[in-house]
Amino acid sequence: MPSVEVFDAVANGHTNGHTNGHTNGNTNGHTHADVDPASFKNPSLQVTEDHRIKLVDAPIREPGAGEVTLQVKCSGICGSDMHLWKSGRIGSLEVKGDCVLGHEAAGIVLKVGEGVTSLKVGDRVGIEPQEPCEQCFLCMEGRYNLCEQVKFSGIWPDAGSIQRFKVHPAKWLYKIPDELSYSEGALLEPLSVILHGIKGANVRLGQASLICGAGPIGLVALACARASGAHPLVITDIDPKRLEFAKELVPQCQTYRINSKLNAQENAKEIRKLYGEDEYSAPASVMECTGVESSVCTAVYSVRRGGTLMVIGVGKPVMNNIPFMHLSLAEIELRFINRYRDTWPAAIQCMKGGIVDLNKLVTHKFPLEKAIEAFELNGEAGNGSIKVHIVDDVDASL
Repeated sequence: MPSVEVFDAVANGHTNGHTNGHTNGNTNGHTHADVDPASFKNPSLQVTEDHRIKLVDAPIREPGAGEVTLQVKCSGICGSDMHLWKSGRIGSLEVKGDCVLGHEAAGIVLKVGEGVTSLKVGDRVGIEPQEPCEQCFLCMEGRYNLCEQVKFSGIWPDAGSIQRFKVHPAKWLYKIPDELSYSEGALLEPLSVILHGIKGANVRLGQASLICGAGPIGLVALACARASGAHPLVITDIDPKRLEFAKELVPQCQTYRINSKLNAQENAKEIRKLYGEDEYSAPASVMECTGVESSVCTAVYSVRRGGTLMVIGVGKPVMNNIPFMHLSLAEIELRFINRYRDTWPAAIQCMKGGIVDLNKLVTHKFPLEKAIEAFELNGEAGNGSIKVHIVDDVDASL
């Protein structure tokens, strides 16, 4: 599927005035600004405590010691951004005031703060969007992704990446080579999620693997499982178009459309048939990328005895129907991840070396001034969008 770029008045069914059922003012969970966003020095997409999104001119901070000011050239929309907009929270992380969204991003250094020696003006960088405290026992152990005091871009009160100018610690920025685009730089973040998850998912050369969910993260997992040599590969989803896309991305995989008339155990039985008839042929590794309870249960029944189920998807706070005794009696290792740690260098090498090519995932691109339209499209079902990128092609300066 080619990428759709929405830079002119009309593209993909949306108009510059966004007249498909919406009017200016507070409608459908967003606010259209009365001021032309083109006049903003720092246009930013912000979510509000009452579940609205708005495009406003945000303040521009000066970089402090150890920090740099970036122009964010590309920022992807993540499912968590949609959760924060629609639900106002992800688990215990709650929107309690206006906050710039976004954390999948790449940009260019415009200004460096005191003491920064690793970067200079003009460097192109990928952004690791977390800033741990570096003092707690988890940080000291190197498990900084679990730091309870972490500042994470786009999680209130810490400003995210869907803005022109962002201040960020130089330590958590990574130079990207010239051969990688800013769009690929933004894809380093979802790739990092899978690089962290796949380490504990028991994905091996020539060993069967299953991916549950053909959304953006599931598709990255599929590409990485293939690159890691796992075979046979099966990916599941309820959307046939997503499965068709998965087959285009990794032609060697098999697809299974979840049957809503079957329960988790019955769907798992059908999935297992794609691998073979005996227990040994069943997938030893399953990466669950939806966070939906029924899909997690299907994954539990699909993985072979003694196998590993890695839950990557973000779901509801409590799941009461997980088949505990099945997991126990089959000694299935149930594992989880929270974001990532020490993954950007490896992600950059994966892309630079052509180990994974995720460019096909970017189906739509919007300019920063049309960020609201980007979110609206991303929230519409059945429009063929996979990964929506918000780009800023302005040659900005400070």
